[in-house]
Amino acid sequence: MKEKTLTQKQALEKVIKHIKKYWYLLGGSLFFALVYVALSLYVPIQLGNATDLILGRGKVDFTEIGLIAVKIAAFTLIAAFAQWIMNNCNNKITYNVVRDIREETFEHLQKLPLKYIDSHSNGETVSKIITDVDQLADGLLMGFSQLFTGIVTILLTLVFMLTISIKITLVVVLVTPVSLFVAKFIATRTYSMFKKQSETRAKQTALIDEVIGNGKGKVVKAFGREDEVVEQFDEINEDLRKYYLKGTFFSSITNPSTRFVNSLVYAGVAISGGIIAITGGITVGNLQCILSYANQYTKPFNEISGVVTELQNAIACAGRVFVLLEEEPEIENKNAIDIENASGSVELDHVNFSYTPDKKLIEDLNLCVEPGKMIAIVGPTGCGKTTIINLLMRFYDVNSGKITMDSHNIKDITRKSLRKSYGMVLQETWLKNGTIRDNIAMGKEDATLEEVIEAAKLSHAHSFIKRLPNGYDTVIGDDGGNLSQGQKQLLCIARVMLCLPPMLILDEATSSIDTRTEIRIQKAFAKMMKGRTTFIVAHRLSTIKEADTILVMNDGKIIEQGNHNQLLANKGFYYELYNNQFSSVNS
Repeated sequence: MKEKTLTQKQALEKVIKHIKKYWYLLGGSLFFALVYVALSLYVPIQLGNATDLILGRGKVDFTEIGLIAVKIAAFTLIAAFAQWIMNNCNNKITYNVVRDIREETFEHLQKLPLKYIDSHSNGETVSKIITDVDQLADGLLMGFSQLFTGIVTILLTLVFMLTISIKITLVVVLVTPVSLFVAKFIATRTYSMFKKQSETRAKQTALIDEVIGNGKGKVVKAFGREDEVVEQFDEINEDLRKYYLKGTFFSSITNPSTRFVNSLVYAGVAISGGIIAITGGITVGNLQCILSYANQYTKPFNEISGVVTELQNAIACAGRVFVLLEEEPEIENKNAIDIENASGSVELDHVNFSYTPDKKLIEDLNLCVEPGKMIAIVGPTGCGKTTIINLLMRFYDVNSGKITMDSHNIKDITRKSLRKSYGMVLQETWLKNGTIRDNIAMGKEDATLEEVIEAAKLSHAHSFIKRLPNGYDTVIGDDGGNLSQGQKQLLCIARVMLCLPPMLILDEATSSIDTRTEIRIQKAFAKMMKGRTTFIVAHRLSTIKEADTILVMNDGKIIEQGNHNQLLANKGFYYELYNNQFSSVNS
């Protein structure tokens, strides 16, 4: 499915909406820009007056020239101070807006349904929140720093020039549209290039994350995929090179084009001003002043053209961020209730679900689970085992039918309290950057060290934790650092042992643990599962013999149901699965 995009106008409107929050800083920036430019433009007038005071031998008025020099020094100092305050206002606006957008984006990301996370690469999402927002910051900073002063300079310069000579000012005004045309011509062509740059950068970030993230580099090397990965990277890198070259080409012609127009303006002022000065229409000092203004008038067009080019890139990047912000979040039922101390009664009533409309998965699934029962779900890969877990936790919502917990439709229960009712250990471990203690206490942040240690002992993680350099205070990375896969899994199990919620979900929870430790863990699980409703997804059928009910799934349907002995006696699909697995182990 093609991702939604925003037009340049839509993206710009959203950026402005975020800037409006800091209207007082914006007003301060505009005021001090006005002060800075006005004082800067008043200096040429004083220089022109000084020029008129030194024309003619013996007619130099040193006293008046001294006063003019003091005025120029004072104006320059005040202008510099105003510029400093203006830049501070601009910095605060830019980085406050960037902070707000990042916070808003990250918070929104937490509210998005799991289907969004599953359908977008991690690298692409990271690129939007980090790189694209950085590009927006660069564009805004340049825009505030140069765009305001540039526009104010153009307007005030025209005002000052009009006070000196209307005729010469008209010459300047008549040539101005050429600069505007050049800027518009370049801007319309750079936006599409910068948009493609941003999209391609995201692809490149996504590829790098896929190759090296979470130890994936070992997989690439193990399967000898280095050449293919390099080839794929080179292809994306080449596309990025093309877009950068095209974008740089159009942006690089901005300066010479506007300088050419500036030269035309300056030449027009010099010629017309010289003629008027010869005829006595203006003084030499006024001519010097108006030539200085002509130069200052055209200079902002160079800067504004460069700013417009940078803003094209910034707005293109902002558009991608705002697309993420417009993704539909998970909607919580306003009347949803919180459930505490759930009994563990779960029922699936005529549930139908598929990830994509054209590919059916779970059809008319019915299941009634009594509190405290252990339910095992088995079946071939892709039959819908993990999907049931996703539906129970409301990572995805059913297409039709309903799931109830303690006689409440789970859509009428807050997601937070629903998920808090489950303790989940998955085949894929997840650890955050922090200490061992922080990782175990993730589900119970107020847990004491004694409680953490007790949970670690129950999960048989305590012995290896003690051998770590700083024990429970050892800091590990988000991938677990140098811990083995089995050790990471033990920490995830300890996390659930600490919380002891009323219901458990174990999705191949002991798949990465050696047989000896697994026996110990199974004993710990047996103690933990006592009196708790437990859903176990298992491939090793030997681990679920004690389950109260085993659901045998195939093609999204429950084709067999019963305990281990009953299913073996039926000699059906489960019987074949069990014997095939048993035979393969013995062979």
